[in-house]
Amino acid sequence: MEYRRLGKSGFKVSELCMGTMQFGWTADEPTAFRILDASRAAGINFIDTADVYSRWVEGNPGGVAETIVGKWLQASSVPRDQIVLATKVRGRMGEGPNDEGLSRGHILNAAHESLRRLGTDYIDLYQLHFPDDETPIEETLEALTDLVRRGDVRYIGCSNFPAWRTVEALWAADRRNLASFASTQPHYNLVHRAEFESEVQDVCSRYGLAVLPYSPLAGGFLTGKYRRGQEAPAGTRGVSSPRVREHLQSERAWHVLDEVRAIAVAKGKSPSQVALAWLLANPLVTSPIIGPRSMDQLEDNLGGVGWSFSDDELQSLQRAGQPETT
Repeated sequence: MEYRRLGKSGFKVSELCMGTMQFGWTADEPTAFRILDASRAAGINFIDTADVYSRWVEGNPGGVAETIVGKWLQASSVPRDQIVLATKVRGRMGEGPNDEGLSRGHILNAAHESLRRLGTDYIDLYQLHFPDDETPIEETLEALTDLVRRGDVRYIGCSNFPAWRTVEALWAADRRNLASFASTQPHYNLVHRAEFESEVQDVCSRYGLAVLPYSPLAGGFLTGKYRRGQEAPAGTRGVSSPRVREHLQSERAWHVLDEVRAIAVAKGKSPSQVALAWLLANPLVTSPIIGPRSMDQLEDNLGGVGWSFSDDELQSLQRAGQPETT
């Protein structure tokens, strides 16, 4: 496992980030503990979670993934300073009018609750999960700056921010001498490229932001488990996820997967490993966020590091997944 700088900072994170959206949803607590133990043994020091994981499960109030990570941290023999812990704020965490958003009030309350659930004194990377049209970015950044100054948070970042919002926040931070983004989390993979490559990547390059792509396997489409012309297997996201269903209905996406499979066979790798390695071959990408729900999936994901493509292979993938519009 290699380690890369978090944006312009000198802080180092593993080239794969352990995502926890499945914890408390499709992966129960014992399974999550095994996944975290194995990922740490493989050299992953970077864990990403969010306060809303997994509030969408019936009867789940949210905060479950954070709680599981916190229990693992307490049970683990790994020193806290050897783990880079990231979480997010923005989503609805209650029924009250201030139980969501990026207002000062909600951010300070949410940070307090995340620290409690995680059982830690500080969050390494605190991220804005998605924008809030109702709150001025200056108010949001001032609240985050207070958290940084009192030691509750080390670095801040954003997720799902378009280029213009990211630049707006960076400029506001510069004008007011406030804490500034070190990272961004874009939705980015071989079949979903235009959103990042049209504008966001230029912002990341210009301002030195770490890029932490989520959904690197396109919701499972790039694992190769689906077959053209066949119904998605019951229980898969090909049945439940609109995004994955779009891929299943896109000839361009199938063309990408055909190329991924061909290179996987030639390299003796799995399609998932090819998809992850393609992201890691991009010098702008810091750490793709993997989200295994089983030990087998984790083992497969770990095979995405430690090797590289030939120039011809990389060019073939680039051409196959070229966005239709940029």
